[in-house]
Amino acid sequence: MNGPEAPFGSNDMLAHILTFGPPDILCVWGLGVAEDILLACKSSYKIYNSIDAPSLRVPPEVSRHFDLVLTGAEWQSQEVCGRHPRMETAVLPIGPEFASESTFHPIDGSKDYDVIYVAAAQGYKRHDILFDAMSKLPRSIRALCVFGYGEMSETLREQAVDLNINVDFVGPPGVPFADVNRLMNRAKIGVVCGVEDGAPAILTEYMMAGLPVLANSALRCGLQYITPQTGREVPAEHFHQGILEMLDTTSSFSPRQTVLDNWTWPHSIRKLQMYINCFEY
Repeated sequence: MNGPEAPFGSNDMLAHILTFGPPDILCVWGLGVAEDILLACKSSYKIYNSIDAPSLRVPPEVSRHFDLVLTGAEWQSQEVCGRHPRMETAVLPIGPEFASESTFHPIDGSKDYDVIYVAAAQGYKRHDILFDAMSKLPRSIRALCVFGYGEMSETLREQAVDLNINVDFVGPPGVPFADVNRLMNRAKIGVVCGVEDGAPAILTEYMMAGLPVLANSALRCGLQYITPQTGREVPAEHFHQGILEMLDTTSSFSPRQTVLDNWTWPHSIRKLQMYINCFEY
């Protein structure tokens, strides 16, 4: 990159494109890309995924170049079409879709935690909802928070002490995927507490590790992955009740098989391929 600020431009990337030609497919995730790179890739099939809750995190002069926008919910697709009426969209979010069968998987062993939350130590992940629920539950209920990164880790540790709740913490820094998988396998259920969040990858990552998921019913993207087979969604004020009910019924869920049947990467690649095959190069 030419510098650390969005939109991201790269003279090296432009030189590469001019020397070797544009790619068949160009993917842009998140905060975006400078328009001159998109102009240099005029013949490429250009895919955008916001990752987080705003459907388009780039200005109109940039987003107009995309051929397909991957979204995390139908409202996002409608928002994209409001800006670009003829643009193709697909509710096929990078994250919970394209799940890997091998990265996260069940491991035999004891489950010494009741709840795990794998999420950045940042405000929008709403750890306060989990902590409030824990404060209403018996102190025998144990939770584990795993942080890959985030500026709130010390604050959250202090809050757990102040509330006298039974929570352990790992990170930051983050740990390798194999260790995340091992940590998830120590818990009985996974939780997703956020509201203003994209469709978090952890939704199906928990499930691939064999954990049913309790999600905040106000989560703006990704609730389509919460089914009777994979978990439950409840309002924040009832999160403590949701935890107890799911802990009592963990054997009734089949999260991994449901993801294998619907959302692993071969399923999602076939869906994506339909859009690419219709593109006129």
